[in-house]
Amino acid sequence: MANRTLKDAKNIHGTNPQYLIEKIIRSRIYDSQYWKESCFALTAELMVDKAMELRFLGGVFGGNIKPTPFICLVLKFLQIQPEKDIVIEFIKNEEFKYVRALGAFYLRLTASAVDCYKYLEPLYNDYRKLRRQNRMGHYEIVHMDEFIDELLREERVCDVILPRIQKRCVLEESGELDPKVSLLDDDLDQEMMTDDEENEKVSEPPKHTSSKHTSSSDHRRRSRSRSTSREKYKKSKDRKRNESPLRKKYKEERRDRKRSPNRDRRRSRSRSNERSRNYDDRYHKRDRSYERDRRRY
Repeated sequence: MANRTLKDAKNIHGTNPQYLIEKIIRSRIYDSQYWKESCFALTAELMVDKAMELRFLGGVFGGNIKPTPFICLVLKFLQIQPEKDIVIEFIKNEEFKYVRALGAFYLRLTASAVDCYKYLEPLYNDYRKLRRQNRMGHYEIVHMDEFIDELLREERVCDVILPRIQKRCVLEESGELDPKVSLLDDDLDQEMMTDDEENEKVSEPPKHTSSKHTSSSDHRRRSRSRSTSREKYKKSKDRKRNESPLRKKYKEERRDRKRSPNRDRRRSRSRSNERSRNYDDRYHKRDRSYERDRRRY
């Protein structure tokens, strides 16, 4: 009796609401300790307290397919089938993030496509972190907007196959939904305005000045360049005059050495002499080693 759906409950998508969760998972939930202890004789009012105690999301985990408290409360929601206003209040709750996630998951299972887009899309602006337990029993971090995106796009979330809903573009064409308005549109418009202003400033032609002003500025530049070149020439002349006679003599000798034709000849001769010496030394060593081996044997 405790696992039966209420008599006043309506069929959802043409079936019993509890049948939206697969039979294997449903039987595991009925056998779990959390279902027997915490979910017995729960009402819509008491569901709020249990939802506030949630600390993570998830479906089933482990080799024995153990259910999480989150999926147990989802099944209890389907069993008692609370009113739509209560579910919307769950979604609008900003203080407890797992209460909001529970309401969003139940609404995605039971509501129509128009209601899903209407009440779940505003939750894209919620960036709070959620802890989710995967199939291996490990915890991972998921943000609220990612969880909502999975509910609207994926086929299976928290090990539950979600009912199919129509795409948003089809509902917009039929007039059942207004076109989607993103909060980023205002920021993009401001950026476009600033870019256009910068481009206008760059594309503006430079202001034309009078011919007299330009001619005077050119004359000043030329006079400055001439004065700097004259100063450089004077400094180089002064350096040459102030050089000592010994330094002049050293420069002249160095110049003559570079120009002398015998320099290359001396270099080539020295290199050939070195080669011949190395050759002789090598053969001399070889002869000595040959004589030494001969004496031994």
